[in-house]
Amino acid sequence: VQLVESGGGLVQPGGSLRLSCAASGSIFGIKAMGWYRQAPGKQRELVASIRSGGTTNYADSVKGRFIISRDNANDTMYLQMNSLKPEDTAVYYCKAVVRITVGFNEYDFWGQGTQVTVSS
Repeated sequence: VQLVESGGGLVQPGGSLRLSCAASGSIFGIKAMGWYRQAPGKQRELVASIRSGGTTNYADSVKGRFIISRDNANDTMYLQMNSLKPEDTAVYYCKAVVRITVGFNEYDFWGQGTQVTVSS
């Protein structure tokens, strides 16, 4: 299973970015997906998550600014980031809890990360 993120970049404070995470490979089903971020010198933290049924969860720091969504038919997840702040600067990683086609066990898979920099 591979997760490929895209959409990161440099944006001014107050701007917007949309991240995408596409999953591919031996996928029987995806139970949940989420976005995490890690700033320099800090631990990786959960930004937002979404379950297969659509239930979402957000970190307090991004509530009202970020929106997580998912296209179940295409195994793709999105993160719409609005009103970005310098403190949102980090490498953003996507994670998926995947039931694979071989053995039907569940595993966690991570993407390679995409840099988001908010600066004037």
